[in-house]
Amino acid sequence: MSKRQNIFIIAFLLPAVIVMFGVIVYPFVYNIVISLSNMSLRHFRDWRIIGLKQYVKVFSEGIFYSVFFKTLIWTFVNVSFHVLIGVFLALVLNRKSLKFKPIFRTLLILPWAIPQVITALTWRSMFNYEYGAINIFIAKYLNLSPVEWLLRPFEAFTACIITNVWLGFPFMMVVALGGLQSIPQELYEAAEIDGASAWQKFKNITLPFLRPVMAPAITLGIIWTFNNLNIVWLVSNGGEPADQTHILVSYVYKAAFNLYRYGYASALSVVIFFILLAIGLYFLKKTRAVESVYE
Repeated sequence: MSKRQNIFIIAFLLPAVIVMFGVIVYPFVYNIVISLSNMSLRHFRDWRIIGLKQYVKVFSEGIFYSVFFKTLIWTFVNVSFHVLIGVFLALVLNRKSLKFKPIFRTLLILPWAIPQVITALTWRSMFNYEYGAINIFIAKYLNLSPVEWLLRPFEAFTACIITNVWLGFPFMMVVALGGLQSIPQELYEAAEIDGASAWQKFKNITLPFLRPVMAPAITLGIIWTFNNLNIVWLVSNGGEPADQTHILVSYVYKAAFNLYRYGYASALSVVIFFILLAIGLYFLKKTRAVESVYE
């Protein structure tokens, strides 16, 4: 390759490298530096490096463990429903006898296509105690007392989960539908000749072929859900009531922009990064193991 060609390649790559450095590398390194400092609203201009004291503070405060446990529940419940609902709807849409399939597919993918801010604020209004559509339905059709969705910690956290389940299942549905359409129909025909039931075909054909497709999607879903600030912040109004609906990323946001504990928030964000890195590497290893079985 000539020198002129090298210059030509570098000229095309340089803008992308500069942008990546500006929006990823520099903020990440700067965040690590801030996490080693005492920066706060009080020490905004005269901050100094204090070592690992902010990390010690993160792990010594009990709220970290309670919020971390709540984040694990948040992630597990959301991703479980995303996968279950997504795979079920994909199986329904994959049926040849289903009429108006393009219309149903478009309608089911809308929750994922609509911006999260709009969806979160819409669901927040639906969870309103007096005028929300959900409480009106509960009172009118189920003859039950209205639920104080956004006034109690458990109900508010449940409202956030319901909203995020609504947002997340279309992604899993699309991935699962693509996996289902790649399964050779000859396998199902052979299974029918052998007298296999619907459950046996799902267990021995559908599920094994879906695993390599769903494993990376579930990995992405776990990372996105673990790190999803918008829903918790917008639906429960920033951790309300009484800061009991926080997950780790929303608590970082509050520590930085409500409490102005910049050093502490940076240290906690670095901890979250390494937690997500460990989760990602673990599931990446599992994904490779699953793929190797079917090679």
